Amino acid sequence: MIRKSPSKNSTAIKICGITNTSQANSIAQLNINAIGVIGVKKSPRFVPEEECIKIFNEVEKVSSSIEKVFVIANEKLEAIRFISNRSNPPSVIQLHGDESVDYCRELKNEFPSMKLWKAFRLKSINDLKSISQYEKNIDAILLDAWDSRSLGGTGNRVPIELLINKSFTAPWILAGGISAEIIPEIFSKLRPDGIDASSRLEISPGIKDIKKVESLVRKIRDQN
Repeated sequence: MIRKSPSKNSTAIKICGITNTSQANSIAQLNINAIGVIGVKKSPRFVPEEECIKIFNEVEKVSSSIEKVFVIANEKLEAIRFISNRSNPPSVIQLHGDESVDYCRELKNEFPSMKLWKAFRLKSINDLKSISQYEKNIDAILLDAWDSRSLGGTGNRVPIELLINKSFTAPWILAGGISAEIIPEIFSKLRPDGIDASSRLEISPGIKDIKKVESLVRKIRDQN
């Protein structure tokens, strides 16, 4: 799943929606585990492929152990084939759309060296029911908040009560409205394998407030 640090039992941290190399460098130096770049054209945090590769190159300069996550939604396999052939391809493909189990299986078979994470947007307990059929075809589950207008990056929070005493066979990552302020509440009720944060750490879409990122990382590490 996410490579964890500083200890194997600590919660992994992913910062998503990075849009430039300077911030990628600064955030990579904070001892996080994964950086995400958005390849969904409708997203305000969309990064064209050439810039995406530059960001991944910058992350690699800081640490080769940080997962480089390429976030897509309902994308054709040809697009993944193209980016996978670049000199510094993503180490993780994160599916944030309505991808089927068969699509995930096909992706895993064609790109066995890449990890595959599948996002699920939660609105009610019913949204958890389909996850089990995906688990053997993916490397991690990402649980995000549901929104009628957007696939992600909304700042909405997942209803935590849906996840109390819920277990998965695959590692799972909690996303949706994550900031330092809510970490104590999350960890008092849940113990996710990873935390994924984006919009609540921003000055504007795709531009992070580095102080907020630092605060989040510190707060998560304090809980471990």
